[in-house]
Amino acid sequence: MKNWRTTVATWSPAVVFVVLYLVFGFMFKGFLEPRVGFNIIKDNAFLGVTAIGLTFVILTGGIDLSVGSVVGFSGIFLASLIAQQHMHPAMAILIVLCSGTLLGVVQGFLIAKFDIAPFLVTLGGLFFARGLALTISTESIQIEHPWFKEIGLYSFKLFSGATLSAGSIVFIILAIITGLILKFTFFGRTVYAVGGNQDSANLMGLPVPRTIISVYAISGFTAAIGGVLFSLYTLSGNAVAATGLELDAIAAAVIGGTLLSGGYGTITGTVIGVMILGTVQTAITFQGTLSSWWTKIFIGSLLLAFILLQKAVGQFDRSANQSNH
Repeated sequence: MKNWRTTVATWSPAVVFVVLYLVFGFMFKGFLEPRVGFNIIKDNAFLGVTAIGLTFVILTGGIDLSVGSVVGFSGIFLASLIAQQHMHPAMAILIVLCSGTLLGVVQGFLIAKFDIAPFLVTLGGLFFARGLALTISTESIQIEHPWFKEIGLYSFKLFSGATLSAGSIVFIILAIITGLILKFTFFGRTVYAVGGNQDSANLMGLPVPRTIISVYAISGFTAAIGGVLFSLYTLSGNAVAATGLELDAIAAAVIGGTLLSGGYGTITGTVIGVMILGTVQTAITFQGTLSSWWTKIFIGSLLLAFILLQKAVGQFDRSANQSNH
């Protein structure tokens, strides 16, 4: 039964993505061109990187509401360091990544050591990071540094006009690395164990507090990367950027098959969830006459459908287990 549940949770997002992509391809001329597919990756790289980190947190049964604010803070902080403090972009990026990771560590420490609800801690982190961003600047800051602009405008040519941006490459590499970490390392197995049953993980002698702190550190780190990628994408920093991004990241993870209760999910599923969100958004753009808010309506409906599917599969498993006993 467990294998059946795993199969449904793994393949249903992939099937939905393929069906949506083909349907939109028949509806809109040019939608199936390779450059459109790779542009979806480019346009959503910062969301994808953020969602990957958030997946680690959700797998432990937690939540991180601060990631959108950390993306906004990281972007404006980076722009300020480069444009106003005249710091080299490489050093500025390193400082920004350390700042995002530090915020994640602090949140994870409060959750693990004081047993405070992740929702409350990260809600505080959301306001804290957004407030810090607005104290830096309430206006957008342009980044004119040639080194940074060269990376932001970089395109790796593939075929049929398709290209990969620097952000896309970072997203793909990070997805591969984190997927391997979750599947093949002791840390990855501990993450699943903590999400499956934290009390049992404690009894098994697993490093539960350290794991919880680590996943929030990863979430803060990837959100900071998301802020850097967003700045590369726009060649600027904006304190109010990525408002509500945490909800999109959660939606991507859940649509990709990650259980909000923890214990089950994959990075591959989250990547597929991001691609589904990007495909719908691109289709709305191709359609031309519909408001961008229709993207939210469609994604909301799809999210509810996947939650109901997860619920149905869970109930089926429980019924099967009871009948076996």
